[in-house]
Amino acid sequence: MESLDLRVLADALAWKRAGHAVTLVTVVETWGSAPRPPGALLAMRDDGVVSGSVSGGCVEDDLIARTKASFQAPAGVQASGLPSMIAYGVTKEEAARFGLPCGGTLRLVQEPLREMAWIENLLDRTAQHQLVARTLRLDTGEVALSDAIRGQQMAYDGKTLTTVFGPKWRLLLIGAGQLSQAVASMAGQLDFEVLVCDPREEYAATLGIEGVRRVAGMPDDVVREMLPDAHTAIVALTHDPKLDDMALLEALKSAAFYVGALGSRRNQEVRKKRLAEHFDLSAEELARLHGPVGLRIGAKTPAEIAVSVMAEIVQVKNATTQAQASAAGCTLA
Repeated sequence: MESLDLRVLADALAWKRAGHAVTLVTVVETWGSAPRPPGALLAMRDDGVVSGSVSGGCVEDDLIARTKASFQAPAGVQASGLPSMIAYGVTKEEAARFGLPCGGTLRLVQEPLREMAWIENLLDRTAQHQLVARTLRLDTGEVALSDAIRGQQMAYDGKTLTTVFGPKWRLLLIGAGQLSQAVASMAGQLDFEVLVCDPREEYAATLGIEGVRRVAGMPDDVVREMLPDAHTAIVALTHDPKLDDMALLEALKSAAFYVGALGSRRNQEVRKKRLAEHFDLSAEELARLHGPVGLRIGAKTPAEIAVSVMAEIVQVKNATTQAQASAAGCTLA
């Protein structure tokens, strides 16, 4: 589940607390070139305001009209409080009408939001970097939360719908210089939780990007204490071995899905030799280090290097997610 969907749930919770009636809509099945995968989530409040997307914009207008009508109707899905099914693009004519590409088809579960406790619980658990499975019974509208396993995907059997919500992807940057600020800004736009550690006050004092949090302490202590998991990327950008190497030592022994370091190829070779000689790192652990960090796109400026760094992180993230799903016997749309 994308962290975007956690934002949808947070919006739904805020609207409900403000007194609005709210409907959740989940993509449960797709055929053809559907724009959004199974599990994609949209929240809609009683005045038609939406958060999230189930089609990339193809069917949202019709969905808004349907849902607003159900809020106003004396009976129906909102009155009963029970989930219902909606299908789009069953015929070629409907697919063309709603703008679904290549005759794509969507089946959605429309669910009036009755209680807030499960959303509060789910958001709290994912904030603690837990994987959570949410199961909805379509006949009663009851919701239950349970622990999920890595690689678990959405499941729908016509009676129950189980969706998986993972912790938000996070990125720890070692260093607060100009390049780190460019990477942090771009990572925030990609919906990463961004943390920056730099004990050098002359650099950290310039960090002022909205949504980016500075973490106090020495980099190796910060890495160890944050307990990096498979939703965590760590990149060392100070160019100072005293700061970078100790952080990398902890990062390479962790479960972080991506560990990278700034520096030329020659510097990376020297770094790996230094880490192998002076620290207890295996060849497999050293092989996890991405360096020079980023994709080779001929980047020169801090902004261009930030593009290459985040492109490689996203590439590894998506490949890792696909591999986890395959290992769990699941297929991603």
